[in-house]
Amino acid sequence: QVELVESGGGSVQAGSSLKLSCEAPGRTFKSGIMGWFRQAPGREREFVAAIRWSGSFAHYADSVLGRFTISGDSAGYWAYLQMNSLKPEDTAVYYCAVDLKSFYIEITPTTYDYWGRGTQVTVSS
Repeated sequence: QVELVESGGGSVQAGSSLKLSCEAPGRTFKSGIMGWFRQAPGREREFVAAIRWSGSFAHYADSVLGRFTISGDSAGYWAYLQMNSLKPEDTAVYYCAVDLKSFYIEITPTTYDYWGRGTQVTVSS
Protein backbone atom coordinates (compact mmCIF):
# COMPACT_ATOMS: atom_id res chain seq x y z
CA GLN A 1 0.00 0.00 0.00
CA VAL A 2 1.30 3.41 -0.97
CA GLU A 3 0.67 6.30 1.36
CA LEU A 4 0.20 9.85 0.15
CA VAL A 5 0.03 12.67 2.67
CA GLU A 6 -1.41 16.08 1.90
CA SER A 7 -0.81 19.23 3.92
CA GLY A 8 -1.22 22.98 3.66
CA GLY A 9 -4.99 23.39 3.67
CA GLY A 10 -6.75 26.02 5.72
CA SER A 11 -9.35 28.77 5.88
CA VAL A 12 -8.64 31.98 4.00
CA GLN A 13 -10.35 35.03 2.55
CA ALA A 14 -11.15 35.33 -1.14
CA GLY A 15 -8.16 36.60 -3.07
CA SER A 16 -5.66 34.90 -0.76
CA SER A 17 -3.14 32.18 -1.57
CA LEU A 18 -2.41 28.73 -0.21
CA LYS A 19 0.18 26.14 -1.11
CA LEU A 20 -0.71 22.49 -0.78
CA SER A 21 1.93 19.79 -0.49
CA CYS A 22 1.73 16.10 -1.19
CA GLU A 23 4.36 13.71 0.03
CA ALA A 24 4.98 10.11 -0.87
CA PRO A 25 7.09 9.04 2.11
CA GLY A 26 9.94 6.82 1.12
CA ARG A 27 8.86 6.42 -2.47
CA THR A 28 9.47 8.36 -5.62
CA PHE A 29 6.89 8.70 -8.35
CA LYS A 30 9.24 10.16 -10.86
CA SER A 31 8.02 7.76 -13.53
CA GLY A 32 4.36 8.50 -12.91
CA ILE A 33 1.80 11.28 -12.88
CA MET A 34 0.81 13.17 -9.75
CA GLY A 35 -2.59 14.82 -9.74
CA TRP A 36 -4.69 17.06 -7.55
CA PHE A 37 -8.44 16.62 -7.31
CA ARG A 38 -11.06 18.30 -5.17
CA GLN A 39 -14.48 17.47 -3.87
CA ALA A 40 -17.00 19.92 -2.50
CA PRO A 41 -19.99 18.79 -0.41
CA GLY A 42 -22.67 17.24 -2.59
CA ARG A 43 -20.48 17.26 -5.69
CA GLU A 44 -18.41 14.71 -7.51
CA ARG A 45 -14.65 14.63 -7.22
CA GLU A 46 -13.17 16.79 -9.95
CA PHE A 47 -9.79 17.14 -11.60
CA VAL A 48 -7.76 20.22 -10.69
CA ALA A 49 -4.26 19.74 -12.06
CA ALA A 50 -1.65 17.08 -12.76
CA ILE A 51 1.99 16.86 -13.61
CA ARG A 52 4.04 14.23 -15.35
CA TRP A 53 7.53 14.32 -13.97
CA SER A 54 9.00 12.99 -17.17
CA GLY A 55 9.17 16.14 -19.26
CA SER A 56 7.57 18.23 -16.49
CA PHE A 57 4.33 18.39 -18.47
CA ALA A 58 1.35 19.86 -16.59
CA HIS A 59 -2.38 20.11 -17.27
CA TYR A 60 -5.02 22.20 -15.52
CA ALA A 61 -8.76 22.37 -15.25
CA ASP A 62 -10.17 25.46 -16.95
CA SER A 63 -11.54 26.68 -13.63
CA VAL A 64 -8.07 27.04 -12.11
CA LEU A 65 -5.95 27.84 -15.17
CA GLY A 66 -3.88 30.93 -14.54
CA ARG A 67 -4.50 30.85 -10.78
CA PHE A 68 -3.09 27.49 -9.70
CA THR A 69 0.36 26.06 -10.41
CA ILE A 70 1.38 22.44 -9.94
CA SER A 71 5.00 21.51 -9.44
CA GLY A 72 7.12 18.71 -8.10
CA ASP A 73 10.58 18.23 -6.73
CA SER A 74 13.18 16.78 -9.04
CA ALA A 75 13.35 13.48 -7.17
CA GLY A 76 9.63 12.79 -7.39
CA TYR A 77 8.88 12.63 -3.68
CA TRP A 78 6.89 15.84 -3.37
CA ALA A 79 4.21 17.58 -5.38
CA TYR A 80 2.85 21.04 -4.73
CA LEU A 81 -0.20 23.04 -5.69
CA GLN A 82 0.23 26.79 -5.42
CA MET A 83 -3.22 28.35 -5.32
CA ASN A 84 -3.53 32.09 -5.89
CA SER A 85 -6.52 34.39 -6.18
CA LEU A 86 -8.67 31.90 -4.33
CA LYS A 87 -12.42 32.10 -4.74
CA PRO A 88 -15.24 30.79 -2.54
CA GLU A 89 -16.00 28.21 -5.24
CA ASP A 90 -12.55 26.72 -4.65
CA THR A 91 -13.77 25.51 -1.26
CA ALA A 92 -13.40 21.73 -1.14
CA VAL A 93 -11.38 18.87 0.20
CA TYR A 94 -8.27 18.60 -1.96
CA TYR A 95 -6.73 15.21 -2.67
CA CYS A 96 -3.47 14.24 -4.28
CA ALA A 97 -3.29 11.05 -6.29
CA VAL A 98 -0.78 9.10 -8.34
CA ASP A 99 -1.23 7.39 -11.67
CA LEU A 100 1.47 4.85 -12.36
CA LYS A 101 0.04 3.44 -15.58
CA SER A 102 -0.64 6.29 -17.96
CA PHE A 103 1.72 8.20 -20.18
CA TYR A 104 -0.69 11.00 -20.90
CA ILE A 105 -2.36 12.93 -18.12
CA GLU A 106 -5.85 11.65 -17.40
CA ILE A 107 -8.53 13.68 -15.64
CA THR A 108 -10.74 10.79 -14.58
CA PRO A 109 -10.33 9.95 -10.88
CA THR A 110 -10.66 6.22 -11.45
CA THR A 111 -7.46 6.27 -13.52
CA TYR A 112 -5.38 7.07 -10.47
CA ASP A 113 -3.92 4.28 -8.41
CA TYR A 114 -3.25 5.81 -5.01
CA TRP A 115 -4.85 8.60 -3.05
CA GLY A 116 -4.21 10.71 0.01
CA ARG A 117 -6.82 11.38 2.67
CA GLY A 118 -7.34 14.98 1.65
CA THR A 119 -6.88 18.43 3.13
CA GLN A 120 -9.66 20.97 3.59
CA VAL A 121 -9.53 24.32 1.83
CA THR A 122 -12.15 26.87 2.80
CA VAL A 123 -12.39 30.24 1.07
CA SER A 124 -14.74 32.84 2.48
CA SER A 125 -16.02 35.90 0.66
